Amino acid sequence: MWLKAFHLIFMVTWFAGLFYLPRLFVYHAMSADAVSVERFKIMERKLYFGIMTPGLILTFLFGIWMLIDYAWDSYGNSGWLHAKLFLLVLLVGFHVQCGRWMNDFKHDRNVHSHIFFRWMNEVPVLFLFAIVLLAVIKPF
Repeated sequence: MWLKAFHLIFMVTWFAGLFYLPRLFVYHAMSADAVSVERFKIMERKLYFGIMTPGLILTFLFGIWMLIDYAWDSYGNSGWLHAKLFLLVLLVGFHVQCGRWMNDFKHDRNVHSHIFFRWMNEVPVLFLFAIVLLAVIKPF
C-alpha cells in the first residue's frame, strides 16, 4: 500500500501542475507589460521543472514499481490497464507539449491566444477522469 500511496501523492502533484500551467499560459498570453511577461516566464519554468516534471517522474517510478511487484501478475492481461497505460503515454505527450509552449513563451514566440490555452486547460481534466475511472472501476 505504500507504493500506491506514493504513486497517488506524486500523481496529484503532477496533475496540479498540469492544471495550473495552461492557466498560467492563459494569463501570459493576455499580458502586455514586460514585468508581467517576465514574471510568468519564471513561474512557468519553476512549475514545469520544479513540480510537474519531478511529479511525472516519481509517478512513473512508483507506478512501474507497482507493476513489477504485483500489478502485472494480477492485471497484465486486463484491457483497462492497457488503456490506462495508453492514456498515460498521451498525457506525457501533453506534458511535453506544455514544455514546448513554455519554451515558445520563453523566447517570445507564442502564436496562440488566451482562448486556445483556456481550451488546453481542460485537457488534463479529461485525462484525469478517464485514468481514475479505469483504475478504480476496471471495466474490462
